[in-house]
Amino acid sequence: MIRTIVAIVFIVLFLILSLPVWLVLQLIGLFSPESKAMASLAIIRWAFSAVLFITGTKITVKGKENIPEDRAVLYVANHRSIFDILINYVYMKRPTGFISKIEMKKVPIFNMWMKNIGCLFLDRNDIRQGMQTILKAVDSVKKGTSIFIFPEGTRSKVEGEFLPFKGGSFKIAEKSSCDVIPVTIVGSADIFEDHKPKVKKTHVIIEYGKPFVTKDMSKEEIKALPEVARQLIIETHERNKEEVV
Repeated sequence: MIRTIVAIVFIVLFLILSLPVWLVLQLIGLFSPESKAMASLAIIRWAFSAVLFITGTKITVKGKENIPEDRAVLYVANHRSIFDILINYVYMKRPTGFISKIEMKKVPIFNMWMKNIGCLFLDRNDIRQGMQTILKAVDSVKKGTSIFIFPEGTRSKVEGEFLPFKGGSFKIAEKSSCDVIPVTIVGSADIFEDHKPKVKKTHVIIEYGKPFVTKDMSKEEIKALPEVARQLIIETHERNKEEVV
């Protein structure tokens, strides 16, 4: 329970003490949006790394070479834990925004930092708002910010069980012609969800797969991509799960 308390205290202190830094970044953004984005990336990576250190999370990363530095892409991953965002963001090499549930927009200060790094908010009960969010994501990719999304739409409750991938998520890649990077996460729910309200030391494996190059795909291949990506992630999960100890 001590890890949980320390993690919560750190997060609260970070959010409060980072307010002056956030204000400075807004001023920097008036003259150099790119500098603001890169500085925000570095700060959030540091904060998330600190939280993972406090929780005792050990991460094994495979396929780091598939994380691009020179272009925006769409990351699609399976989803089991609120920590999925933290354990992936620390490895992002360029500005990357997550598509998050709209409830996160109501969290004070944290929502300000989310907007700083290009996160978007999705109302799963509002189809029109959902389409607007997808279009905003397309625009973000075209402007150089990668998008990270969990196409299952919500967290799976059981390790190794995968919900269907929603095709709308892949419209971001189709309309921006960006690459799609499949991301497989194994063991993340063991940090917190599997034994709430405690966090515990956990070994998590992340594997970044080789990109799907959508600009070279036919319409039929793009239409089939959600299930192709899902099956690849399932196979990768099966291969990696034995290494989690």
